[in-house]
Amino acid sequence: MVNKPYPLLEVEELSVVFPVSGGFGLKKRYVQAVNGVSLHINAGETLGLVGESGSGKSTLGRAILHLETASAGRVRFRGQLITDGVKPDIARLRQQTAMIFQDPFSSLNPRQTLGESISEVLRVHQKVTKADIPARVSELLTLVGLSPEHAGKRPQALSGGQCQRAGIARALAIEPRLIVADECVAALDVSIQAQIINLLMDLRENMGLAILFIAHDLAIVRRLCDRVAVMYLGRIVESGPTQTVFNTPRHPYTAALVAAIPEIDPDRPLPAHPLQGEPPSPVSLPAGCAFHPRCVHALPACRQGAVPETRHIADHAFACVLDSHSRDRLYPMTEGM
Repeated sequence: MVNKPYPLLEVEELSVVFPVSGGFGLKKRYVQAVNGVSLHINAGETLGLVGESGSGKSTLGRAILHLETASAGRVRFRGQLITDGVKPDIARLRQQTAMIFQDPFSSLNPRQTLGESISEVLRVHQKVTKADIPARVSELLTLVGLSPEHAGKRPQALSGGQCQRAGIARALAIEPRLIVADECVAALDVSIQAQIINLLMDLRENMGLAILFIAHDLAIVRRLCDRVAVMYLGRIVESGPTQTVFNTPRHPYTAALVAAIPEIDPDRPLPAHPLQGEPPSPVSLPAGCAFHPRCVHALPACRQGAVPETRHIADHAFACVLDSHSRDRLYPMTEGM
């Protein structure tokens, strides 16, 4: 019997809960930022995590790296369970994983030069000898499209794109197996976005990196990612191979997001059912499917709490009571995109 190789990263039923002050004399309330999320990433694979602002994407990414404390669930990296609070386990995780933050300026220390920021990582993780640190810093800056002369510059002297490249160089300093990229191009203009995406694609190809790419721009996700997971109010509502999810979305929320992607084609029809309204308050979620207040095709079962749990079918998961005939009838504009 051949043993099936385990994924590089496994997340099982992960939840993150934040207390919310109810004010004097009021009962304390809680926000379920991440609610029972399970996903996996294989070595060398890019998983896109998409959804509206406030859906819990960034919190999930931070909880995976133990930058936020999970309330429940498990994280396995390379088959090993990473227990929250156990310093040796977390230290091993952080020696092989890194994060690229959304804001390229605030993620760098304004009092340090780029060389000092990267050198600090190399010293802490003891990746090279002290004498070899300057050469390694120059090598990393060159790798991300900067020159060695940038090592002496501070963040305020650089553009947003240059700062984000420096952030990527710092992330690569520990030679990670997994990078969590949290909206890493959202603060950049379109031309710089393309350069950073091309850089990530080259690094994935040349270094075998696995990437959790958190974004709300589905056009970028469609280009960069092998698989995609769609998140709504703390839950994964659909996941699967990128082209499958984009071409034949099974959840109305996914279909609305895909239909809203800007297209140059003037003959492409407008979405028949554009996404309307705002998500419900995460402090007081509605019963049943959390999306039903915004879904024009919600059924009684959606409102009554009879929505089935998410199940994986050929790695294309969905949690919607609409049958396949109804989905094809309601969302024909997503076919063949």
